Amino acid sequence: MHNIIYLSLQRMRAPLIAVVLAYAISILGLVLIPGIDDQGNPWRMDFFHAFYFVSFMGSTIGFGEIPYPFTDAQRLWTTIAMYTTVVAWLYAIGSLFALIQDRAFRNLVDYSGFTRSVRGIKEPFYLVCGLGDAGRLVVRELAVRGIRSVVIEQTENKLHALHLEDLPVYVPGLCADASASSSLIAAGLKSPYCAGTIAITDSDHINLTIAITSKLLSPQLQVICRAETHDSQANMASFGTDYIINPYDTFADRFAMMFQSPSMYLVYEWLTSIREAPLRDFVAPPKGRWVLCGFGRFGKAVQKSLSFEGIRTITIESDISGTQAPEGTIEGRGTEAITLYEADIDNAVGIIAGTDDDANNLSIIITALGLNKNLFTVARQNRSRNDAIFIAADIDLTMQPGTITGRRIVNLITTPLLNDFLRLARQQKEEWANILVSRVVGVLTDRPPESWTLVVGHSQTPAIIEAISKGHPISLGMLCTDPRDLGDHLPCVPLLLKRQYDDFLVPENDSVLQPGDQLLFCGLKGAETHMRWTAYDFNALNFICTGVDRPSGLLWRHLSEHRASE
Repeated sequence: MHNIIYLSLQRMRAPLIAVVLAYAISILGLVLIPGIDDQGNPWRMDFFHAFYFVSFMGSTIGFGEIPYPFTDAQRLWTTIAMYTTVVAWLYAIGSLFALIQDRAFRNLVDYSGFTRSVRGIKEPFYLVCGLGDAGRLVVRELAVRGIRSVVIEQTENKLHALHLEDLPVYVPGLCADASASSSLIAAGLKSPYCAGTIAITDSDHINLTIAITSKLLSPQLQVICRAETHDSQANMASFGTDYIINPYDTFADRFAMMFQSPSMYLVYEWLTSIREAPLRDFVAPPKGRWVLCGFGRFGKAVQKSLSFEGIRTITIESDISGTQAPEGTIEGRGTEAITLYEADIDNAVGIIAGTDDDANNLSIIITALGLNKNLFTVARQNRSRNDAIFIAADIDLTMQPGTITGRRIVNLITTPLLNDFLRLARQQKEEWANILVSRVVGVLTDRPPESWTLVVGHSQTPAIIEAISKGHPISLGMLCTDPRDLGDHLPCVPLLLKRQYDDFLVPENDSVLQPGDQLLFCGLKGAETHMRWTAYDFNALNFICTGVDRPSGLLWRHLSEHRASE
């Protein structure tokens, strides 16, 4: 605010001086020029009356000769003063409008309002650096879950688009360079309510700088970064970055999983999907020879993962030497039929369009399907604004770097146990995954399952803690019972029970809960609400355990006990 006042006075100094001088000279002239009163005696106007007269005359409110009719000299001077003050006012008002429209002044006002908004946040929030596809997804999903966030973005139009979204919570945004430590501090990096920093700009160097700054200024904060190269990943890891997400390696790993365990891939997709996304069907890509178009960061990651699964790929790349493509690579973009014929597209089982140009990727898919309609198609979608045309192309599997990164970040923040579950589940066999898929399907509708965590403790489950302290064992099955109907099971599946140093995958209903247990569930959204009510409300838990609906009020409880004694 001090800077705003200083800049305003600096820019308005000359106009204000002009207005003050115009008034001072006009007032002085009226005081010095003699007049005649109603008795015909000489009379001079005092400073108060002169100031009053010039005030309403200079603002063109009206005109009246006070307290007596003016002489010709006074009228001449009034005419001069009238034009002088009007011109001074026009000059001052014009300068004021120019100041308001000045970009530097507007940026300063926005910056001041942003810092006030950040200081006004008195609950945990995340500092999101970068408002690309991943950033928008993270901010939107966190807001839907009631989690606050603060955004730093260098492109002003992206901030304007964010403010136009109908989010359930207000998200302050600063148009600035996120790699500058002053911007991070202004956005609340050192605030006691800052829960973590999320660096997901389009530049690995900027993300690395954000990670270094965050760890040096606030070592206790959780830092999540996006990295598109392995060198950047190594640098980020050396500074203690908590989570590093490479969307290309993540997709390549998931894609290879489709060949190894299609059911496990389906579990991954369901549990990491964003809200309101359509439920993905079971897909098993064919094993055989694949054509890979583009050998950049995405192509390298996919080719490496597929090679571990024994899948042979033929690569098409326009810049063979620059990308260090493997021997046997065909030079071209893949959009030409002749190049695809050279790659023996007729005998291929699938094609992967992995260039950094969405139009080229769509052209590759359409051209390839025209030559071999039985191909399994995989395409890289670089921009979310192209959703409509990629959906219209009916591609079997679409890779969106921003969506993959955003989904992973949201899961890390909202359901941290999900990462442990997926890591342990990856070690299981396909038969185990098939059973889990069948159990999850049994509670789903047409949307992916919601996932949530529950910690057995005084804050989240006071009813369970009290029951355990009184010697009443509480099982997992009791927690999953519908409190509205004891004969029904809540539409949910327990995925993980984490107890100190032990992890139990898909625990049984007879598992007895202990204080400190961390539970991961998936299922319909309503199941979480009823489960938390059971764990929190003593009467609801008692009803599930005993089948007796105990009155909650003291009076009703006394009457019921009296009736029972009779």
